[in-house]
Amino acid sequence: MNKLIELTGVSKVYDQSEGRAALDGISLTIEAGELTAVMGPSGSGKSTLLNLIAGLDRPTQGQLVVDGIDIGKLSEARLARFRRERLGFIFQFFNLLPNLTVLDNVLLPAELVGTGAREATAKARDLLAQLGMADKENDYPGRLSGGQRQRAAIARALINRPVVILADEPTGALDSRSGDQVMDVIEELNQGGQTVLVVTHDAKVAGRYAQRIISLRDGSVEDDARLTRRAATAGDLFRPATTEARS
Repeated sequence: MNKLIELTGVSKVYDQSEGRAALDGISLTIEAGELTAVMGPSGSGKSTLLNLIAGLDRPTQGQLVVDGIDIGKLSEARLARFRRERLGFIFQFFNLLPNLTVLDNVLLPAELVGTGAREATAKARDLLAQLGMADKENDYPGRLSGGQRQRAAIARALINRPVVILADEPTGALDSRSGDQVMDVIEELNQGGQTVLVVTHDAKVAGRYAQRIISLRDGSVEDDARLTRRAATAGDLFRPATTEARS
């Protein structure tokens, strides 16, 4: 398989005076096409890992390569363009702009990379239709349920055809039924070849949907478990196949 994300000895220290690393010398690889869950207690480094891969933070030490690009070496301008063109973001609280319609929210990332209006609108409407949101394109986020808002956010994340989707607690603000529906959509995207990295505190979500679970503690990889399906049906439970433990 193709290595899409590679971290080699990556550390992140926010406050040099404290001397404690938010991430401490992590080395790991994420393959293209994987649906990977990152878990761990508060302060374990989950958000830091996601922010580094997203190019929102830079490593204090080590190398981070995403889609063949050493993002630690990019200028701020090139890093911003890298995020817009190659990454899709799904957030816990959706981050939709309340004064824009669903369609206009989905269009934003395409507009930022210079996609023509006609092409962008066609792509946005196609994505909304695929996600069962075609009849909501002219609605404002405040009129949508939580699950509908997250579907709109997924459409927005997909419009520039990102190499990887980074999802930060995508079910955290949803009830269990809506959360399951959103994760079913994410799983379907992954089955179509989309690489997805999900940060979650929910062991049920990780165990049910992920192909791999990376567990962090105190800035280090505590466990790295690859999972296999027990049954072919979408959303069925997974079981551990192999486990690698790292200090």
